[in-house]
Amino acid sequence: MRIGILGSGLMGGKLGTILVRAGHDVVFSYSHDQAKLERLARDSGGVARAGTPADAARDADVVLLAVHWSRVGDVLNQAGDLKGKTVLSCSLPMNADDSELVIGLSSSGAEELAKQIPGASVVSAFNTVPSEVLFSVFEQPSGSVRPSLAYCGDVETSKQTVAQLIRHVGFEPVDVGPLRMARYMEPFGLLVARIAYEGENGPAIAYRFDEFEERTS
Repeated sequence: MRIGILGSGLMGGKLGTILVRAGHDVVFSYSHDQAKLERLARDSGGVARAGTPADAARDADVVLLAVHWSRVGDVLNQAGDLKGKTVLSCSLPMNADDSELVIGLSSSGAEELAKQIPGASVVSAFNTVPSEVLFSVFEQPSGSVRPSLAYCGDVETSKQTVAQLIRHVGFEPVDVGPLRMARYMEPFGLLVARIAYEGENGPAIAYRFDEFEERTS
């Protein structure tokens, strides 16, 4: 699958590298440091290259949006027309100092993003786990119990594509419904972040939803 990375910081860089190692064709883009993009492509160990946001989006089957909320408008302008694309967003709608959400409950960052790119199919995922856990999950031994990863979107074919990528990264996808469910996923992402970055055991954490037989007594 051809994947364009818009934003090559911690999340975009790590997810892009993992997706390359899972066999996908990746273009890294949108960094202040061109050498960093080239290093990510070189060190990923597969079919990858550095480019502009327009390069990343042009032939992509999936576009991964992984920038700070304050940079969304700029990167979308540089990426160009995304009509018909599956846009996988892991960006939370945070304020400038990342202390709180600027959108919530009556809407969501994912829904507002979808309004900015009409014709694209936005799927929200990977914003409920810290970047520090990604390589550990990807490198788990075969047969290990997979952590869960919630995702949501309105277009079934795009959701199926994203679910496949979630499995390739090492998580078990959990479809939580239409894109409006991002109103609750995004605050959950902040809860996970608080545990990760303010807890005692470090940020490399994930979560899992287990099913139990209901008992009446």
